[in-house]
Amino acid sequence: MRRIRCCVIDDEPLALELIKGYVERTPFLQLVAAFPSASSAIKTIIEDDVDLVFLDIQMSELNGTEFAKVVPPHCRVIFVTAFDKYAVEAFRVNALDYLLKPVSYTEFAEAANKAMRWFVLEGRSATRGDEPEFIIVKSEYKMVQIPVDKILYIEGLKDYVKVYLEGSDNCIMSLMSLKAFEAGLPASRFLRVHRSYIVQMSKVRLIERNRIVFGKQYIPISDTYKNAFNEYVSSHILSTVRDE
Repeated sequence: MRRIRCCVIDDEPLALELIKGYVERTPFLQLVAAFPSASSAIKTIIEDDVDLVFLDIQMSELNGTEFAKVVPPHCRVIFVTAFDKYAVEAFRVNALDYLLKPVSYTEFAEAANKAMRWFVLEGRSATRGDEPEFIIVKSEYKMVQIPVDKILYIEGLKDYVKVYLEGSDNCIMSLMSLKAFEAGLPASRFLRVHRSYIVQMSKVRLIERNRIVFGKQYIPISDTYKNAFNEYVSSHILSTVRDE
């Protein structure tokens, strides 16, 4: 999975370094560059096909809301500012989120996850390159090749993940976090539906009472991920309106 390509723009050096560090420690984000002004960033954002910009609003040369109007249509913005008075204006320029300084990593991660879900639903995210046909994980002192097309869902159990495959009664167990595993999956095909579960949406055949059904296994859809899941499902539902 190709990660979401990001730029950070802030004329405060400490704030710039903080958000830059947050991007670098988030597995599904890739830092393209960091800039002390909006004008110095525009060439990179256009030519390097940047997906997401973490952008300060109140800057001396060019304010963030004005800059957000000139970024390419595919590029989304998350504002990072010390002032809440700009919130309404920020959402008028179609910002994905609005973070108030000082920003904790938890707050940053929530906004980044929101961006990831948006890119997944739009089918853009990190899948502009070729998607992998298989992934390789370490399992019980062996390296196991897993065809991506065969994955039904992945379950996270503290420091382990269990990978359940189509046509197999056994799962593959690997010592790694669910978050790390998620970073290696094609984002357009896999969706996090619970803190402990990721599913390949093309394999979902039955949804019952807010649960995904794989044979005798019921996977809950948690409130945190419900909106993204419902949006995905809604985009694939055929209309019931009959032609006159």
